[in-house]
Amino acid sequence: MSSRVAQKEATRRRLIGQAVRLVAEQGFAHTRTVDVARAANVSHGTVFTHFPSREALVLAVAGHIGQEITDRLHELVGADGGLRAVLEAHLRCLEENEDVYRQLVIEALLLPAEFRATWVGLQSAIASYLCAAAEAEASRGRIRALPAHLMFNTWIGLVHHYLINKDLFAPEGSVIAAHGPALVDHFLTLLHT
Repeated sequence: MSSRVAQKEATRRRLIGQAVRLVAEQGFAHTRTVDVARAANVSHGTVFTHFPSREALVLAVAGHIGQEITDRLHELVGADGGLRAVLEAHLRCLEENEDVYRQLVIEALLLPAEFRATWVGLQSAIASYLCAAAEAEASRGRIRALPAHLMFNTWIGLVHHYLINKDLFAPEGSVIAAHGPALVDHFLTLLHT
C-alpha cells in the first residue's frame, strides 16, 4: 500500500473515530461535519473528500459501530457457551460502545433511510447468536421454547428501554454496568420452565 493510500485511510479512520466520539457525546442530530473536521484536525473540505455527504458520514459511523459490536460478539461467544454467556457477551459489547449505541437506539428513526439496512444487520447478527443459544437450551429442556422473534424482541426491548432511559437508571454512569446482571437474570427467569 502506498504511503498516500495509507495516509488517506488513516484520515478516514480518524474522521470516523472523531465522529463516533462526538455522536456519543451529543447525538447524531447535533454532530456537524465542521465539528468532526475540527476534532480530527483536518479542513472541513477533507470530510467531504472521504464522505460525499453528512449522511454518508452518519452511515459510516453506524456501520463502524455495528461492525465493532458484531466482531466483538463473535469474539466473546464461544462454542456452546449457553444463553447466559451470549446475553452477558452482548451486554459487554454494548457497554464498550454504550453511549454511541444509545444514540443509535434513540435516533434510529431519524437517520437516513439507508441506515435501516445497517441497523437491521446489526440486530440480525445479535439475534442469530441469541436464538442459537436459546434453541440449544430449549432442546435440553432448560428454558421454554418461544418463537425466535418474541424471544429476541423481549430481550432487545428490555435492554433498549434501560439505555433510552439512562437518566432514570444510571444518570452518572453506565446503564449496562449498573443493571446488566439484573437484566440477564430477569430475562432468564422469564424463559425458565
